Amino acid sequence: MKLISWNVNGLRACLSKGFMDYFRLTDADFFCVQESKMQREQAAVETDGYHQFWCSAEKKGYSGTVIFSKTEPLSVTYGIDGAWQDEGRLITLETPDFYLVNSYSPNAQDGLKRISYRLAYEEALRHHLKKLNEKKGVILCGDLNVAHREIDLKNPKTNVGNPGFSDEERGAFSALLAEGFTDSFRYLYPDRTDAYSWWSYRMRARERNVGWRIDYFVVSRDLEERIEDAAIHSHVLGSDHCPVSLVLK
Repeated sequence: MKLISWNVNGLRACLSKGFMDYFRLTDADFFCVQESKMQREQAAVETDGYHQFWCSAEKKGYSGTVIFSKTEPLSVTYGIDGAWQDEGRLITLETPDFYLVNSYSPNAQDGLKRISYRLAYEEALRHHLKKLNEKKGVILCGDLNVAHREIDLKNPKTNVGNPGFSDEERGAFSALLAEGFTDSFRYLYPDRTDAYSWWSYRMRARERNVGWRIDYFVVSRDLEERIEDAAIHSHVLGSDHCPVSLVLK
C-alpha cells in the first residue's frame, strides 16, 4: 500500500507545473495534499478512480487539505471535534485497517507570534490521534511545520528559537512520539543527513540543498512493523516542498 503526502503551496499553481503527471505516475492508494489554497469548485481536478475529500479554509487562497483515495472510506471527518475546520487544517479518513489523518500544522510565524495557537492545535491533534488509536492503527501525514531534531535541518545552530525549530514545537512533536507514535523516516533511516522536504525560495536554497525536513508520515506503534519504505522525493518540483511517501506491507 502506497501513500503520498505533498504540500503543493497552491494546488492551482501546481496543476500548471506537472501535478497531474506526478499524481498518475505514483498510482498511490492515498494521495494527501496540504496548502491547497482553493475551494474545490475553483478548478477542475480530474482524478478518475479516486474519491476526493476537501477541507478548504474559509479565507480564499489560504491553507487547505485534500485527500484523494482509491477506496471509499468507512467515514470521513473534517477538523477536530468541530474545531480547526475554518482554516482547512485536517481531514480524517477511516479505513477497515487504520485511520489516515492529513494535517497542515499552523506556522508559528516570525517571532513566534502564533505559538499559542500552534501549541493549542498540537495538543488537540495529539488527543485526536490518541483517541483514534484506541480503536485501530493511525497514520498521520502532512506538513507538520517542525524540524524535530538537529539532523532535520541544514543549519540548526542559527535557527534555534525560530518558527519550526523552537523548543515548544519540537517538544510537542516529542510528546506525540512519546504517546506511542513513530516517525517512519527516522525508523528506517535514524542517522541519514541532508534529507529535506522544504527549501526557501531564496539564496538558491534548493539547489544547494539548504533545507528542512518538516513533512512526515507518523504511524502508531502497532503499524511500525508494516513500514516497508519511507522516502523523500526531492527531485519532484512544482512547490517549495517535495512529496514524501510511505509504503506499508
